[in-house]
Amino acid sequence: MDQSQNQRSLTTPPPPSRSVQFHPARVPILDLFTLYLGLGRNSRNKPDDSLREPPNKAQKRVHAINRELPPPNEQFILDFEQLQSQFPDHEQLRFVVEAVLIPLVAQCSGHGSRSDFLIFILRSLSGIGCINWDTFLPSLLSSVSSAELPVGQMSQAVSTITSSSLSQSGMLPPPNTITNSSNFQSSNPASPLNSVHTIGSPAQPSIEPSSGAALSPVKSSDISSSQLQSKLRGGPSVENNDISNSNLRQLCCKIILTGLEFSLKPVTYAGIFNHMLNWLVNWDQRQHGVDESVILKSWRLDKTVIAWLHSCLDVIWLLVDEGKCRVPFYELLRSDFQFIENIPDDEALFTLILEIHRRRDMMALHMQMLDQHLHCPTFGTHRILNQTTPTISNSNEAIAHLRLSPLSYLSVLGEPLQGEDITTSIQKGSLDWERAVRCIRHALRTTPSPDWWRRVLVLAPCYRPSSQGITAGAVFSSEMICEAVIDRIVELSKLTNSEINCWQDWLVFSDIFYFLTKSGCIDFIDFVDKLVSRLSVGDHHILRTNHVTWLLAQIIRIELVMNALNADSRKVETTRKVLSFHREDRSSDPSSPQSVLLDFVSSCQNLRIWSLNTTTRDYLNNEQLQKGKQIDEWWRQASKGDRMMDYMNMDERSIGMFWVVTYTMAQPALETVMNWLTSAGVIDLLPTTNLQPAERIVCTREVSPLPISLLSGFSLNLCLKLSYQMEDSLFSGQIIPSIAMVETYTRLLLIAPHSLFRSHFNHLVQKNPSLLSKPGVTLLVLEMLNYRLLPLYRYQGKSKALMYDVTKIISALKGKRGDHRVFRLAENLCLNLIFSLRDFFLVKREGKGPTEFTETLNRVTVITLSILIKTRGIADADHLLYLQNMLDQIMAVSVHTWSEKTLRYFPSVMREALSGRPDKRSLAIQTWQQAETTVINQCTQLLSPSADPSYVMTYISHSFPQHRQYLCAGALILMHGHAENINSGNLGRVLREFSPEEVTSNIYTMVDVMLHHMQIELQQGHLIQDLMLKACASLAFFVWTNELLPLDILLLALTDRDDDPHALRIVISLLDRQELQQRVKLFCLARGPPEHWLHTGVFKRVELQKALGNHLSWKDRYPVFFDDIAARLLPIIPLIIYRLIENDAMDTAERLLALYSQLLAYYPLRFTFVRDILAYFYGHLPGKLIVRILNVLDISKIPFSESFPQQISSSNPAMCPPLDYFTTLLLGIVNNVIPPLHNNSKSGTIGDASNSALRTAQNKPPAVSQSGLPNASEGQKAFYQIQDPGTYTQLVLETAVIEILSLPVSASQIVQSLVQIVVNIQPTLIQSSDSLHGSSNGVGQGSVLPTSPSGGSTDSLGGSRSTPSASGVNTTNFASRSGYTSQQLSCLLIQACGLLLAQLPPDFHAQLYLETTHIIKENWWLTDMKRSLVEIDSAVGYALLDPTWAAQNNTSTAIGNVVALLHSFFSNLPQEWLEGSNVIIKQLRPVTSIAMLRIAFRITGPLLPKLANAHTLFSKTLSVLLSILVDVFGKNSQISIAADASEIADIIDFLHHVIHYEGQGGPVQASSKPRPDVLALIGRAAESLRPDIQHLLSHLNTDVNSSVYAASHPKLVPNPA
Repeated sequence: MDQSQNQRSLTTPPPPSRSVQFHPARVPILDLFTLYLGLGRNSRNKPDDSLREPPNKAQKRVHAINRELPPPNEQFILDFEQLQSQFPDHEQLRFVVEAVLIPLVAQCSGHGSRSDFLIFILRSLSGIGCINWDTFLPSLLSSVSSAELPVGQMSQAVSTITSSSLSQSGMLPPPNTITNSSNFQSSNPASPLNSVHTIGSPAQPSIEPSSGAALSPVKSSDISSSQLQSKLRGGPSVENNDISNSNLRQLCCKIILTGLEFSLKPVTYAGIFNHMLNWLVNWDQRQHGVDESVILKSWRLDKTVIAWLHSCLDVIWLLVDEGKCRVPFYELLRSDFQFIENIPDDEALFTLILEIHRRRDMMALHMQMLDQHLHCPTFGTHRILNQTTPTISNSNEAIAHLRLSPLSYLSVLGEPLQGEDITTSIQKGSLDWERAVRCIRHALRTTPSPDWWRRVLVLAPCYRPSSQGITAGAVFSSEMICEAVIDRIVELSKLTNSEINCWQDWLVFSDIFYFLTKSGCIDFIDFVDKLVSRLSVGDHHILRTNHVTWLLAQIIRIELVMNALNADSRKVETTRKVLSFHREDRSSDPSSPQSVLLDFVSSCQNLRIWSLNTTTRDYLNNEQLQKGKQIDEWWRQASKGDRMMDYMNMDERSIGMFWVVTYTMAQPALETVMNWLTSAGVIDLLPTTNLQPAERIVCTREVSPLPISLLSGFSLNLCLKLSYQMEDSLFSGQIIPSIAMVETYTRLLLIAPHSLFRSHFNHLVQKNPSLLSKPGVTLLVLEMLNYRLLPLYRYQGKSKALMYDVTKIISALKGKRGDHRVFRLAENLCLNLIFSLRDFFLVKREGKGPTEFTETLNRVTVITLSILIKTRGIADADHLLYLQNMLDQIMAVSVHTWSEKTLRYFPSVMREALSGRPDKRSLAIQTWQQAETTVINQCTQLLSPSADPSYVMTYISHSFPQHRQYLCAGALILMHGHAENINSGNLGRVLREFSPEEVTSNIYTMVDVMLHHMQIELQQGHLIQDLMLKACASLAFFVWTNELLPLDILLLALTDRDDDPHALRIVISLLDRQELQQRVKLFCLARGPPEHWLHTGVFKRVELQKALGNHLSWKDRYPVFFDDIAARLLPIIPLIIYRLIENDAMDTAERLLALYSQLLAYYPLRFTFVRDILAYFYGHLPGKLIVRILNVLDISKIPFSESFPQQISSSNPAMCPPLDYFTTLLLGIVNNVIPPLHNNSKSGTIGDASNSALRTAQNKPPAVSQSGLPNASEGQKAFYQIQDPGTYTQLVLETAVIEILSLPVSASQIVQSLVQIVVNIQPTLIQSSDSLHGSSNGVGQGSVLPTSPSGGSTDSLGGSRSTPSASGVNTTNFASRSGYTSQQLSCLLIQACGLLLAQLPPDFHAQLYLETTHIIKENWWLTDMKRSLVEIDSAVGYALLDPTWAAQNNTSTAIGNVVALLHSFFSNLPQEWLEGSNVIIKQLRPVTSIAMLRIAFRITGPLLPKLANAHTLFSKTLSVLLSILVDVFGKNSQISIAADASEIADIIDFLHHVIHYEGQGGPVQASSKPRPDVLALIGRAAESLRPDIQHLLSHLNTDVNSSVYAASHPKLVPNPA
């Protein structure tokens, strides 16, 4: 019988409904059923009587046997078979039988014996093939659903119930949770079980037709649903109606249970499961127009409700029974069944709900990493791992506005969730709330870029337009921001009260606070209310100074704040609260500028509020208003007469008073500053030899720029006004500005990067579209960007956007004749921008079409991509898919081929992408040889000493481009090493008339031809020394004697030809020449100190021709500000160093670094250069060269470990540094990079704040005092002090990376030391803490160490391992130095170690995987054969199951610590590098126990959700996990004791869940469906598993006859049409 059921296709097209209604068998079949059911003829409704006579009167009548009393049941089948014999089409007859039976179910549901007989009928008819359960059951359920309640009312009731229940659980509102009669099946054919699935983000409403429509032979309207509705709704009372519903549902369940005795199609199981869940979830649904209390009372008191509930549960248990596995139990886990409201008091229902909770919680653990609640952005790296990473095909504009998700909130299934609706549901004080605020507090301390803030913040509700919807990617609310800001204010107030100089911290914070307030992220009125409450109730003793008043004075001119104080209904109350923060100044140094400002700032505030609103004047402080007269009097005295204020000689009180003036009289202060900058008058610049004498160039005379110590105290309102005023003078004025004004302008942008930053090209175009077309404006902007603001743009995350803007300039100019200066400056800026990028980038904004880069930029782009991929990885693995296309774009217009020496250091992915590229160097020489005769003839006419000058224009106008590219090569040949042999004047004129790209092409071809001729002459017997001298002399003619070619491009062209043995020697000879050395020396003298913002003297302007040479200065009239030929070499020298190392010229590289150390001090990216070159060549650099590379840095300002100099100069390089060294390194990361676990400002003691400051000060370099800001660097670093890498957290973390990369020991030794620290750190710290403070120290420290296997002891490592003793790490003061308890510190050290290892190159990753698998394999849990399986499983669960166990309960196990380390490592690793993580599983194989299987899944399982947007990597990782599942549960498994399949139910559930997660690309929704190829992957793996395990995975395959997922997948089920 089962077989016959299976043979019927579900896709058999049903007959038209009319043919069923008027089928001749319908009436006799109905009569037969009526007879046996004892209903009588009058029981049928009149509408049925009208259907007795078909329209065709001539139709044959069929007579059924008529008896008065119902015959015995046994007779039914005989009578039916007699009737059946009259109709040859049995398929049609089956349709009629099913259509007749469905109304009878409703009629007989309240009658016990009739219900039983109906079931007997169904069972009997099924036995003879007249019932197809796969069509009958869906039709029955569809009709029942449509008959019970009106569809609209039903949907409304269900939606209301489900939404309320989910809101309590913290999840999002669901999509439609119940279907009507037309789509009782899944609304999305990919997920047959979706009607109550509501985990994750809200699904898009689906309007796809029901996949079950083809299963039902008739529509609900065709089976007299009016009859069912009349039966259900026509009763005299609600109670009767409810009883009818209950009876009908119970009968349906009995019928379903009968049907389940047969083999049904997967999609039928899905439909049944779906309806049962809907009935259970909505068991107490309400009816329209009836009092709710009556409904609830009737449902709850009626035993029939409990009866059908139990029947539903019986059906569900049968469906999910793992013996049959008709539906995966996972479908219960991802439903919202366990969150139903008004749960009836029923033990059976509770049992199911508790089982769902238990299995769901176990499954969710596999989605979470150990100590995941500690994973939080550190801002120590530019990589902000993002849950909403865009695909590479997105436009740059879309990416620019993409939101970041720096952290996420876990759903009940362990999925990461984001979204404003999720954020607003987070309860204040919860763990999720504290984690979010912890992240924001850390951001306020470490000042990530404004770009980060813009992508994570949302507008405060009071400022949001009513039309704005919910923000999808939001993870922070304005309330969280407000709390964190107040925490930071309290924290800084505590530091101030403890006499710690933190004025710099207040300045940095005021910049962020201004930015957040102006952006509308903080509700100002709410903020003031909460700040008053905090300072008056919780921390009333903290406010002792006027810093809060000063902070509010900074923002008081922001429009949102002025509206709150002027127009809001609560303005009076708000004003009073704002004024309440005033405190009398009690500074120990009343004459310091800060003290003067804080003393008068309340007066400034009162004056401003007085001018805002007359209604609030009564609440102002008259004393403070009168104090404003002192400000006016000082200003009159300081500015009276014509005397100009001398900012360079102001005493400290005068500085403080001028700061006060910037808050009260911004416009006069602005005019005074501008007057100072123009006070020296103007001067006529002498025209150069190429300009007409009548051309007059007027320039502002130089003065000293305003010192940054003075600017930092200006009000942000003045800074903003001043920046706009300066821009007018710089870019719109008729007089060329002074360097002092440009320098002051850039200093303004550097001191307030959050408040004042603007993207200059866009900003100027918006200001005046014609500005950039003015002579000199583009040059000035490019110079500022290249030599002053490059690190600021990188900090802002705008380097890529700027690169694309500059590329437009380059693209427009590269074919334009004569514009060499702007082009070369833009190209040099673009070089620096490319080098500054630290993550994957496109060569074009849109990512399509040929590149607009020049040949030089194309070559540098390939090198930079190689460095990025090798040293930092690619954050999004999908970017690798576009790498080949991007390289094709670059190479489409390039003929360059990299040497094997260069390629061997490229990452493998780059080598493979370039491996098929043909070598075109020989082709270039052949092209030259073909054109050589013509070129030499033309060059002879043009360049002979007696050549006619008029021939220059003839050559330019009539020569062919393919010949013009060899002009310099021809000149080189004709020169023969003697410059006098050619006419340099004509050559210079022609080159200046060429387009910039033609000059570039000439340089590259000249180098190729020169090297080719050197090879020929060498073969002819010439000495290499003579040839080198000749080549260098000829090139010196081009770049020094006559300055005809740009030196930087020539050096790059030679460097790229390192395949020739002489090219790099020529490069070194050119760099060694005295002409260049002299130019570099002059540049350093003229430029001043590298830290230009500290320079207080007058800048000297270098003449244009001296700075740039003849080629670039020809006919140009605009003077230089910072540009210089020597400065153009700054991005070139690092590339040369790379190439020398690739060619094993280590000594030469070392000498070159020493020779140009003074110049490299001006390189704005030198810290990044040192970090990247050490990582790129790790394992290949000699110690001597490493030390020289480190000396590129200003060592005194880098927070190196105290013992680091001794470690790199160790006389025994084979000896690894002691563990104490590495622990100190990790402690520095804990103190300065990892977000603090607690908020010190809430502790209520000043000592805690001081301790926090001391903790933060660990590993900081000695203070460097600045004029006007005593000991400023002791506090928080301002951005201008750490422009590279950008933030202090980045500086500390990257410094630790540099230290690790510089150590003269192997990666294996370093990783082994770090892992040993992690394995042993908890007991070591706790024992140390106990020995110092006794066992009572902390909350249970020492006393709660695990009594089950403690990996914290050295016993856990096995006897064969060399294990350091506790004395190997001197931890006596570690906990006290950190400010944490030993429990907290041990967890944070693990996080720090994972973070550090994730920044290191892949060499360290391989060693980490090897070391951790070694520890796991040798753990005594797994090697002690005397241990029982129960004990081992208990130990594994103890160590790994609870994600927060180690942090919360002071437990420590070797495996737990190692897995926590790996998870911290994974969470900080770019996706591309995660591919190597599969090595761990491969090294653990063969897995021979469930304990090891669980460890492997615990390590790698949480990676799968992280790889949801990297399909290839996801599939590889999943395949590895399936392979170890086969190891343990395979058909040929060698495991000694067979384990039951139920032991890994959680792993089975996890596999179901994670493939749905990956198929959705995020949190599982109702419409989520697995990818077909993933189903196929699991299906193939399942073939090797034991039958019992294979059975549990039976739905994870592509067989539509066995899998509910495959049967409803649109890509697997063929379209019937």
